[in-house]
Amino acid sequence: MQDTFFDPHQRATVQAAMARIIPTDDTPGATEAGTVDFVDRYLSGVDFIYAKPDGSGFEQLTGLRRDAWRQRIDIIREVYVKGVTQLDTAARERHAREFVNLEPGQQDEILRDLEKPYQQQEAELERARATLYGAPVEPALQQTSAEIDLGFVPLLALHTRQGFYADPIYGGNRNRIGWDVIGFPGPASLAEVFNGTYSTLEYFAEDREHPIRKDPS
Repeated sequence: MQDTFFDPHQRATVQAAMARIIPTDDTPGATEAGTVDFVDRYLSGVDFIYAKPDGSGFEQLTGLRRDAWRQRIDIIREVYVKGVTQLDTAARERHAREFVNLEPGQQDEILRDLEKPYQQQEAELERARATLYGAPVEPALQQTSAEIDLGFVPLLALHTRQGFYADPIYGGNRNRIGWDVIGFPGPASLAEVFNGTYSTLEYFAEDREHPIRKDPS
């Protein structure tokens, strides 16, 4: 079962870009957490989409669900392939080197410039939401953008965060580094989450006893 998509240059470029989104400083960053492994595995096909509740592996998609996910992954693959080309093109034009060989500050500059068109689009959308027929209105509840609608840099940022904080079974958050950075102990496996042995209620709820473990009396 293939579990990678990128060629060596694409992988190195994506890893370098992710390292600028969550850089290594006094705490580990995207590199140490293996966020590139998360996205590389995700783009490898449709065999690593839904982790099984018992933590033993991944659900094998079939039929229309498999076809739909394959189409989605194909779209995202294309965004990444074109995005790596964009990074290298901009790097060569400005610094006569490929993106992966630039200094961190130069990489930041390239990423910021590639992100600007998406920021402008989002700003225009927010202005449209904030005013309707000249009168201020409350913004409607919106679903977050589906990843297939995102441009390269926003998509890269999304996957960097997911690879940093998602359960390690998905390929990132190596050695639970992302959780350690924010002081989140996390479950030993997904099985503990689904059977009620582990709960995050203590972090988010006033009623901190898991419903499954409550005394019926």
